[in-house]
Amino acid sequence: MDRMTFTDKAVLVTGGATGIGRAACVALAGAGAKVIIGDIDPRAEETIAIIKQAGGEASFQHANVTDPAAMDALVAACVERYGRMDAAFNNAGVLPPQRPIHEVTPEEMNLAIDVDFKGVFFAMQAEIRHFLKVGGGAIVNTASVGALIADPNMSVYCAMKHAVSGLTKAAAVEYAQKSIRVNAIAPGFVVTPMTQHWADDPNFRAAFFAGNVSGRAAQPEEIAGTVLHLLSDAASFINGATIAIDGGQTAH
Repeated sequence: MDRMTFTDKAVLVTGGATGIGRAACVALAGAGAKVIIGDIDPRAEETIAIIKQAGGEASFQHANVTDPAAMDALVAACVERYGRMDAAFNNAGVLPPQRPIHEVTPEEMNLAIDVDFKGVFFAMQAEIRHFLKVGGGAIVNTASVGALIADPNMSVYCAMKHAVSGLTKAAAVEYAQKSIRVNAIAPGFVVTPMTQHWADDPNFRAAFFAGNVSGRAAQPEEIAGTVLHLLSDAASFINGATIAIDGGQTAH
């Protein structure tokens, strides 16, 4: 039996409009999952169209991860539309401007806290309440190599991603006996609409690639496979992990 299959399963994804979220949604649907995307970005409709053109099943609900009620409603919508929710990928996030710590504005800090940390927390609360009712489920959160290491001018981002990794571990410990697994991914530099300005900057590319043993950035599809694995039954004994997907960046 293929333990990576998602046939007859429903998966909730936040931040599925572009990038890693879109790649994960397409891969999940390709593996048989019914996918519901919660996002504030209307490009999520493009993700839905890609999935449906390939014969998959997916839907979109406008949902702001900073609103706990919206996360409850998103879970309820998944159950209403598909009759179940088996797994969740909490991927929504923002990338604060690069600044030294003493120049970070309160507005930049608050946005990062609200989206990158509280957004994951509120989504997990809603998902865990559901999983406690149905007897279990799997959650994957998007952290970053910024949860494992730090770079200059990335203090707010690194702090929030460290928080996501810590929250992932805490939830894994709390709910392991309830058949709820919680893991995180820690991608390195992935070319997405959010990071395209870095990919287009020759100085950034030269500096980054000089310190990365792979000598290149990743594509979103290279991250999606690990998300599928962690959400699937094939990862039944992986819990509380933050898994680097960085081409060897943190091993160097």
